[in-house]
Amino acid sequence: MPNLTNPLPEAEAQCRQLADLIRPQLTKNPALVGIYSGGAWIAERLKDLLGLSEEIGLIDVSFYRDDFAEKGLHPQVKPTVIPFDVEGRHLILVDDVLYTGRTTRAAINELFDYGRPAAVELAVLADRGGRELPVAPTYGAWEVTLGDNQSLVLDRGDSGRLAWRLENV
Repeated sequence: MPNLTNPLPEAEAQCRQLADLIRPQLTKNPALVGIYSGGAWIAERLKDLLGLSEEIGLIDVSFYRDDFAEKGLHPQVKPTVIPFDVEGRHLILVDDVLYTGRTTRAAINELFDYGRPAAVELAVLADRGGRELPVAPTYGAWEVTLGDNQSLVLDRGDSGRLAWRLENV
C-alpha cells in the first residue's frame, strides 16, 4: 500500500470512482446499506450517482461491536433503518474506512438479524490495511498506509461535500 500523500485525495472524486466500479453490478438489483456516519453519507452519494430510486439502508453497529463492553455506548447512537427486504437480496455494505474489519463484521451480524441476503459485498473509500479479521473490500477507491497514531476521518461540511481529514490519536 502506498504511504499517505499530501494533500489528501478528493473524497467526492473517490465516490464517483466507487460508483463506476459498482455500476456493472446494477443488473443484480443491489441495495445499498451505509454504516453510520461516513458510510451512510457515501451510500447517499452513490444512490444519486448510480441513479437508484430505492431508499438506502442505514446501519448503526454500536450494539453489535465485539468491543462494546470495553468502549461503552457511543452517545450518538442512531437507529438502524432497513427499508427493504434483506432476504435473498444482493446487498452492498458501504463504509468510509476499512481498518481492522470489526465494524464490517458487526454490520454483517446485524444485517443477518433482518434476513439472509443472497450476497453481501463491501464498498469503501479508503482501505488502510491492519486487518484483525478476514475481511476485504469488493470495491475500493484508495489503499493507504497510516501510522498507528493516525486516523483518517471523513467529514461532511455545511455544503454537504465530503472531505478527508487526518487526525493524530
